[in-house]
Amino acid sequence: MSLSEAARQRLISAMHASGCKASLAITGGGSGAVGELLRVPGGSRLLIEAQVPYDGVALATFLGFAPAQACSSDTAIAMARSIRARGARLVPAGTDLVGLGATAALVSDRPRRGEHRFHIAAASSARIAHCTGVMAKGRRDRSAEEDLVARAIVLWLAHACGVAAPSPRSLLDADEHFAETVVVAAADTIDRLLAGAFDRVTAQPDGQLLLSAPRPLILLPGSFNPVHAGHMLLARVAEDLRQQAVVFELSVTNADKPPLAGDAVRRRLAQFAWKSPVELTRAPTFVEKSRLFPRTTFVIGADTAERVVAPKYYGDDEARMHAALEEIAGSGGSFLVAVRSDAAGRVRALGDVPVPRRYADLFSEIPELRFRVDTSSSEIRARAPAADNS
Repeated sequence: MSLSEAARQRLISAMHASGCKASLAITGGGSGAVGELLRVPGGSRLLIEAQVPYDGVALATFLGFAPAQACSSDTAIAMARSIRARGARLVPAGTDLVGLGATAALVSDRPRRGEHRFHIAAASSARIAHCTGVMAKGRRDRSAEEDLVARAIVLWLAHACGVAAPSPRSLLDADEHFAETVVVAAADTIDRLLAGAFDRVTAQPDGQLLLSAPRPLILLPGSFNPVHAGHMLLARVAEDLRQQAVVFELSVTNADKPPLAGDAVRRRLAQFAWKSPVELTRAPTFVEKSRLFPRTTFVIGADTAERVVAPKYYGDDEARMHAALEEIAGSGGSFLVAVRSDAAGRVRALGDVPVPRRYADLFSEIPELRFRVDTSSSEIRARAPAADNS
């Protein structure tokens, strides 16, 4: 049920008086929300700016990339982050700032094959909250859908500003779909991972950090300091061979070194923005990885495969090495091994690795004809002294 005009004005007045500042980016549908906010006196206390990147080129320019789909939660979240980052340059540090992004697919002058829907996201320093509403086709004309989305934007912004307001769900009929999600901000989640609160966090390409995402079946572990073309090519080859999506994995802990600093984790993670998911873990060894990701294939180089089967990496205890391989096998884990050049420049393949016969089935080779890249992250760092060496 929609608010009365008087109730809506009281709500917006409360938003103006909340002490929050807001920047808005709306792709077109629902842009009447800006007028709603400014019709009530005091709008300058709340609103920093509003942008309407309506055309596809304008949206790509605003975001800095062309989104896979203009009307999606991912795009709304990216818009919220972008407009908040812009707003942060226009207000004093420490300002309670919200960036809101909204995108909608509404009644058009051409028949629309997909759903009539809206996606709204609000980004603050502490979290990102987004919602999706799907409207029944043919139930409302363009004007009515525009009004509904505009009011949904106002309600969602109110929540982001800490002002009590109905859910946008209240604007939809009982048979229409609505869903909402709140994601803890990246800084908090990464810090908590480093502190040991979690063993695993999944970073989505859009930057969302999830605590219970489906476990991938193929992982490409690495330090990614930095990520380079060889990593990306290896992932594509492994995907082609296994016909499964490959996800990268970065362990924030190391068996022989202190944990990565939070800034280092964020820098390395930023390299995958809008490219690939990344599993952030506290699992430095493959035994620990196999516990977090049972039935998973790990994509590694032959140099890493040598370490997996070398007793010296188990305290010169061959029994520990066998126990580790037994546990990995028991979890359904396996290894897909790529050709690599070692420190001496020798080309090493799976055939050069002394895998105990009883564990031979754990290892499969990526043919050299399919993949061989001799570049390494350490070589790149050596050429760039300012690189992150943590």
